[in-house]
Amino acid sequence: MTEFVVANVADVPEGTHIIVQVRGREVGIFNVHGKIHALPNNCFHQNGPICLGTVSGAMVASAETGWKKVWSFDGEIVMCPWHALEFNIATGQCLAYPNKHLTPIPVRVEDDVIKVIL
Repeated sequence: MTEFVVANVADVPEGTHIIVQVRGREVGIFNVHGKIHALPNNCFHQNGPICLGTVSGAMVASAETGWKKVWSFDGEIVMCPWHALEFNIATGQCLAYPNKHLTPIPVRVEDDVIKVIL
């Protein structure tokens, strides 16, 4: 595994994301509530460009909410622009299919420099 410098923290203000090229792969770099995350730009469903999707939240209903829908994960969900599958940016977990996920890419921030490990 090798570390690659991909951006400066200033390039990805909180609530935004960018797509970078690393070793011939597209990687989405996301700033979620001040924490940097990285995901591959490939949805498991038909290889869609997930990191081109909208970042938002999701409506969730559970036993904790009395099965009423509530807005959750604000700014933590990316939606695939091809077929609208939603993923938690930090974990890669697909909301519709909990047993499916994108594999988050290890990321490190050092002296305001963002590095991914591939």
